[in-house]
Amino acid sequence: MPKGYWVAHVDVSDPQIYEDYKAANAAPFAEYGARFVVRGGAQTVREGQVRMRTVVIEFPTIEAAYACYDSDAYQAAIAIRSPISEGDMVIVEGYEGA
Repeated sequence: MPKGYWVAHVDVSDPQIYEDYKAANAAPFAEYGARFVVRGGAQTVREGQVRMRTVVIEFPTIEAAYACYDSDAYQAAIAIRSPISEGDMVIVEGYEGA
């Protein structure tokens, strides 16, 4: 069964409130087995345009990635983040090639 990934590019206008969002998402991420692969580290744009913050989160299955996003706990976290951020996020199935 393939892993699932969240890939997000986000601009944050209030870093203090964003810390509240991070605290609120900790429980659903733990519940669904999320593991940060990239969490807003230094980045160099080589092509196109990207927002200031990139986040990649790995889930044990694609189903867990969808279930976490759809959970009541994560939706409550989104309500904290939405007023102070703009972003793009996709949930993508991992590659299981040889």
